[in-house]
Amino acid sequence: MTEDSRPARVEDVHEIAESMPFVTVEWGTGDNPVYQVGKKSFVFFRNPRPDAFDPATKERYTDVIVFWVESEDDKQALVQDESTPFFTTPHFKGHPSVLLRASRVGELSRAELAEVVQDAWLSRASARRAATWLAEHRVSEAETSDG
Repeated sequence: MTEDSRPARVEDVHEIAESMPFVTVEWGTGDNPVYQVGKKSFVFFRNPRPDAFDPATKERYTDVIVFWVESEDDKQALVQDESTPFFTTPHFKGHPSVLLRASRVGELSRAELAEVVQDAWLSRASARRAATWLAEHRVSEAETSDG
């Protein structure tokens, strides 16, 4: 098993987000990290909220991670694909983001998680920073929108 194919871990979210250029970390309520590029959040760890809860017990999820996405189409592709652990709630209707419980991050490979984090960064970075990153990583914009 390669590093990219192994199951993702919560530590990978932090490592990948911090490895993106021009990233700063702010601390939200509850000392939750908020990863930003150009003062715009792209990944953050959310406090328990009434809209994200276990349907059986009604207990609030304590481990929700929010990832920005480029568009509503990208969001729907992730949350409607039953093979992914991503979800949304009515609170996020119209918001360009998807949710993932930290307890389910291992359902993704590290490579899949890296793509989600990188896409989140690209959706919030300035056009110049995004183009530079894509050029340095030999990724065309067409590939990121197909993927």
